[in-house]
Amino acid sequence: MLEKYFPELSPKQLDQFNKLGEAVREWNEKINVISRKDIDAFEVKHVLHSLAIAKLKRFGRDKRVLDLGTGGGFPGLPLAIYYPKCKFHLVDSIGKKIRVVNELIEAVGLENVRAEQARVESLNGKYHYIVSRAVAPTKKLLDWTKHLKEKDQTEYFFLKGGDLNDELKAVGYRAKVQNISSYYKEDFFDTKKIVYIKG
Repeated sequence: MLEKYFPELSPKQLDQFNKLGEAVREWNEKINVISRKDIDAFEVKHVLHSLAIAKLKRFGRDKRVLDLGTGGGFPGLPLAIYYPKCKFHLVDSIGKKIRVVNELIEAVGLENVRAEQARVESLNGKYHYIVSRAVAPTKKLLDWTKHLKEKDQTEYFFLKGGDLNDELKAVGYRAKVQNISSYYKEDFFDTKKIVYIKG
């Protein structure tokens, strides 16, 4: 399925995605990294879902990317495999999750990623792209990360689902919504969206 939607992936990248899937399944036996009912649909619900951001935006070389509330490493890890020339910082406040993410980074052999247990308020880097998956309402995500913006160049990509009308009223005209179903044919994506905000 990955090759169908992303024919440009190199053999090395395809191997890394395979290693990621194996490592997530292995760790899921010990710790509930991702929902047990989702593990059989891992490629669709976690890898393709994360990579929808790469369908919407081609990340520039040497850009810094923050994955806020990364959980088990999504969307950050699939994007880091896809964009080996970008630097990824995966952050979560729960130490157990970050320990697993570090194990996944090692299993896949990723050198462009670091994972850290931290609250977003304590971060002090600057990022070109900030990504997140269903962590909090859009307005909160923007407020939490104001101090991390790279001047007016930061772009936000939030993976969301369902009706976002009320949530996005709080951020006004700046938010654009992209239906992920325009990229993929699987039913899972019928209600999935990317909220995109520039600056």
